Amino acid sequence: MTTDGLFLTGAMVKIDKDGWCAEIPSERTAMFTGIVTAIGTIISVDDRGDRKLRVGCTWPCDEIAIGASIAHSGICLTVISRDAHSFEVAASAETVNVTTLGQWRKGDIINLERALCLGDELGGHMVSGHVDGLALVKSIMRIDDSHEVWFEAPVELAGFIAQKGSITLDGVSLTVNAVRGSEFSVNVIEHSWHVTTLGRITVGQRVNMEIDMLARYAARLAYYRCNQSV
Repeated sequence: MTTDGLFLTGAMVKIDKDGWCAEIPSERTAMFTGIVTAIGTIISVDDRGDRKLRVGCTWPCDEIAIGASIAHSGICLTVISRDAHSFEVAASAETVNVTTLGQWRKGDIINLERALCLGDELGGHMVSGHVDGLALVKSIMRIDDSHEVWFEAPVELAGFIAQKGSITLDGVSLTVNAVRGSEFSVNVIEHSWHVTTLGRITVGQRVNMEIDMLARYAARLAYYRCNQSV
């Protein structure tokens, strides 16, 4: 446990095309809630070695600890340097390949959330910041003051998405309204539409997706019990 964020010891699980894969050891995992607290602007991109991004935002960035974890449109990245108005993070080739981060360019805006601290309100749901896959925007329809958005999930992740369950899209905690095969819909209220990057999404775009942590462990338990009984 640290003072700059809530961490759980244990392991991360990377999901393969069949829905399962080996656990990846991790000394600590930052936890988030999917409640965006700032919008960041990509100031610079450096692709020498690991991709390094400098992000500007309205936070007092010189107060952010080196090594702190921040979710960037749903991707947990570690702060490696900072000044008064910006901070720098680095992303490995794996992160670049499996998320939208590899497409980010100077001037792009992203959703930001600091890691949970003890005593913080859990406003959304438990989010690890480890992207499971990319969801494709299928349709966007305005309904009164809200927007109904349909997405298509990767087939290997579809079974983890349930009606009225939670899902994280580009770092935003949302409730699943309906499920239709590998497609699902969410309703984005006007506030979230305007204060996050969701208001800028377009049909055909892909967004970072993280399945509900509870669904992950429930599925793992069911799989384990089924194989133990064979």
